[in-house]
This record gives sequence, structure tokens and C-alpha cells, in this order.
Amino acid sequence: MQILCHRHIMKRIYAYISAVLILLASCTPKDRYMTFSGFAQGGTYTVKLNLKGVDEKPMEIRDSVEALLQQIDFSLSGYNKSSILSRFNAGESVTADSLFLDIYSHAHNIYGKTNGLVDAAAGPLFDIWGFGFKSGELPDDALVAQTIATSGMKRLKSDMNGLLSEDGTLAPASLLADGLQDQTLPKLNYNAIAQGYSCDVVARYLYSIGVKDMMVDIGEIFCDGVNPSGQPWTLGIDRPTDGNNEIGADIQGIFRVPAGPHGVVTSGNYRKFYVKGGRKYAHTIDPLTGYPVDHNLLSATIVAPDAMMADAYATYCMVIGLEAAQEFIESDPDLEGCLIYDDNGVFASWTSSGFVLESL
Repeated sequence: MQILCHRHIMKRIYAYISAVLILLASCTPKDRYMTFSGFAQGGTYTVKLNLKGVDEKPMEIRDSVEALLQQIDFSLSGYNKSSILSRFNAGESVTADSLFLDIYSHAHNIYGKTNGLVDAAAGPLFDIWGFGFKSGELPDDALVAQTIATSGMKRLKSDMNGLLSEDGTLAPASLLADGLQDQTLPKLNYNAIAQGYSCDVVARYLYSIGVKDMMVDIGEIFCDGVNPSGQPWTLGIDRPTDGNNEIGADIQGIFRVPAGPHGVVTSGNYRKFYVKGGRKYAHTIDPLTGYPVDHNLLSATIVAPDAMMADAYATYCMVIGLEAAQEFIESDPDLEGCLIYDDNGVFASWTSSGFVLESL
């Protein structure tokens, strides 16, 4: 009850701040920027947008974004025990909404594009290492091998839409590839793309009401247009120091987002890890080996046309390591990136040609 009351109070504070910002921004004759924040996906979100040319009222926009985020939580959250995803993972037949169907389609596509290294059906691997929806730590080789064999997109059909029953429900066993229906049921985990996907969902709504200048921050970021100063959106790239859990507290450099729509996502091994026997076990796990990665790449920031792909490819880079990540980023004209790595105990960074990292 105390937590709920605290959140209620905080939401009222955020609403008040939003109203003040709207009033101040309205003093300019052309551009009218508003900012509002709230709670989402275990943290906070912030949306900044230009109201120029938009008919919807500011509070209606905020309420619509809140409703979208609540719908995403009800559908895709593995931490919400009553969500569609949680009930599906528990073996229950569910009524799959459009979000549940859409993100599965994207996840299967990403699985193919990353050669199986970003795998939304490898959630049980993260569970046994203690980085998923369940507690775990230092599994033995036998458990790792067993978990690899009974999880992964390799066991699942690609088209979820075609598996719906006449009443719109989806049985977990129906998603299993032919011949596997009597084996371990699938368990999905969208942590590698869910926040980026959420940014894109909110951005699509903002575009639909005429917004051209926006920044959507839900842990990951999508932005388009310009900021209230008429300049490109500016983002800080965190220094990947172990235990740096406060975003913006320790900055490696500043990045100005290029013109046009872009997702900007950083993935790293400096916030989610544990140390046992003097060895660091990071939350980035290679789904093909079943073990946490062990290389000198500390964080990967990816700029892509949308936030979901930036999210997926940032994770992919963290799995494949520094040299392979450099080659991957340079091979795709739609991507830019910044890789921060350990160079004999010193932070070093590599950036693609279109990624300018400005020092503080």
C-alpha cells in the first residue's frame, strides 16, 4: 500500500511538472514543447515532444501514452504475473493480443538475422544463471546442456498468427515445431527488445497525431526531429564502470543524434553481473553455448532506424565481441555504433564513421 501511494503521489508530481513545462513552452509562437514522465517496465519513462501542428490536448497525449504502456505491460511483461506472456510461459492457453503476435514475429525475424544469438526463446538460460525471471547462479554443465536442448527458437514455429484457435486463443504446445508437441513447452523472454519495441509503439502513436519532433525514453530511446533549441537531440553515453547504475552519473561522451528517425540503445555488462570465485559472470549470455560471454567489450551503443532493432543489435554486439561487432556495424549502412572496451585496464572506444562521440 505504501508503494502504491508513493507512486500515486509521484504521478501527480509528474503531471504538475508536465503542466508547468507546457505553459512555459507555450510562450514561443511556433514551437510548443511538452515533457511528461511516469513509471513503466520497472523504471521510469520520459517523453518530450513538440505540440506544433497537433490537435490533441497535452493531457490527452499523456493519458494515451500511459494507456499504451499499461497495455504493453499487460501483454509482454515477464515480471507481471498476470500478463499474457507470464501466463503463456506458465503453460496456459492465452488470448494473444496484437502486441503479443507482433513482437513474436519481430523476435523470430531477429533470431534469423543474428544467426540465433538474439533468441527470445532462450529465456530459461537466463533463468538458470540468475538473469531472467527466476533466481539461479552458477549452473553445472549438465544443466546448461539440458536447458539449451529444451529451449530456443530452433524448437518453435515462425508463424504464431496461424496457430490461433477459432476463439483467438493460443496453446503453448501449438507453437512447438512439428514432432515436439509432447516435449518441454516454450518460454519466451523479450528483455532484449521489449524496451526498444515499447519506444517504437509510443512513437507510432505520436506520429499518428502529427508529432514530428520527439524523444521517447523508456530505458532505451527513440527520437526524431529536433529538440526545443532547434538542435539535434543530444544524449550522454554512460561510462561502463562496474556498478554504474545511475544513468548519466558518469559519462564517457556526448552524442548528437543525426537528422531523421533513430533508435539509440546501449547494452553493457556493467550493471547486471555477479562475481563468484574471483570471476565476473555477466548477464549477456550466448544462447548457442549457454554461458555468459567473456571478452573485453564492455558496452555497445547502436543507432538504428528504430529502437527495437537498435536494442536487438546492441545485444548482438555484446554477444559477438569487439572485432566482430566492428565488422557488423560497418557492414550495414543503416547502423552507426560506439563500442567501449577494456584495453589493458583502460577504457577505450571505437566509433563508426557516422558516430561522433564528443568529450565533456
